[in-house]
Amino acid sequence: MKRFFSWVVFLVLFLFIGLSYSLFIPLQLTVENSIYELKSGYSLRTIAKDLAQKKIIREPYSFILMGKLLGIQSHIKAGSYEFRNGMSAYELLTKIAHGDAIDYEVKIIDGMNFSQLKKELAQNPNLSHQMDHLTTEVVLQQLAGNNSSLEGVFYPDTYFFNRGDSDIQVLKRAKNNMDSHLRQLWQNREQDPLIHTPYEALILASLVEKESAVVSEQPLIAAVFLNRLKIGMRLQTDPTVIFGLGSRYSGKLHHQDLKIDNVYNTYTRHGLPPTPIAYPSKTALQAVLHPAHTDDLYFVAKGDGAHYFSKTLAQHNQAVLKYQHHPSQ
Repeated sequence: MKRFFSWVVFLVLFLFIGLSYSLFIPLQLTVENSIYELKSGYSLRTIAKDLAQKKIIREPYSFILMGKLLGIQSHIKAGSYEFRNGMSAYELLTKIAHGDAIDYEVKIIDGMNFSQLKKELAQNPNLSHQMDHLTTEVVLQQLAGNNSSLEGVFYPDTYFFNRGDSDIQVLKRAKNNMDSHLRQLWQNREQDPLIHTPYEALILASLVEKESAVVSEQPLIAAVFLNRLKIGMRLQTDPTVIFGLGSRYSGKLHHQDLKIDNVYNTYTRHGLPPTPIAYPSKTALQAVLHPAHTDDLYFVAKGDGAHYFSKTLAQHNQAVLKYQHHPSQ
């Protein structure tokens, strides 16, 4: 009996040493770093066999055993994992359990429009480009909700994703993010009879965003637009003309461009354009829902990123003369 017990102890020690050797000896990868794509639904056994087949670990059994002992099976997180040469199988296990995956990202920038965003997404090699295989109608149905356009509906932010996630998945998160922010801001808004819906606020915020990224000015610009709407005055904002021109925009706005009538031209049309023209920042949305209290009806760029605001046309013309025709004065 004593001899049998000794053999059991010896066997346990032998297995423990073998397990420790397999788990803690540095991996010898065929390349300096290896990227492993752990797909959703993978079990510990599937991962172990896959890693052994790819020669990232020496054999799967000690990996499975240690994974079960550590309770990792219920903590497996899908994603792209970078395994460095010299890591141990134990380090690899804990990396997976902690979800320490590579973060791929997409940035939606304040003031970007959908055409620019679509190009940005198409150039991202880590995304699955699902939109390429869908009609415009289907994309609108999946992403725009009740809106007729994808302009303005995605919240500017950095969105992290796993390699192989689709562009549609990322944009759905951005849409939900915008809906959440807009809903909260709308509930806390200053009551204004000129802005009837959150979507109208989104449209006006996109104009404010394109006119100025200077946060302190945005409530003033919002107030100018609202003052104009109040008295039935056209908004006459250049970014709407540029947006309406689309691919015909040469990079410089000419006087004759202001006369080309379309639904976005706020020089020829009264009221708001039918859709946003860009993705507005939170500060632009706040500016529209909490505008400055002023009687200003005009503003002109000063050449330093800021604007000069005026109440009358005569004051505005003087400002134009000073800042645009004689900017050195």
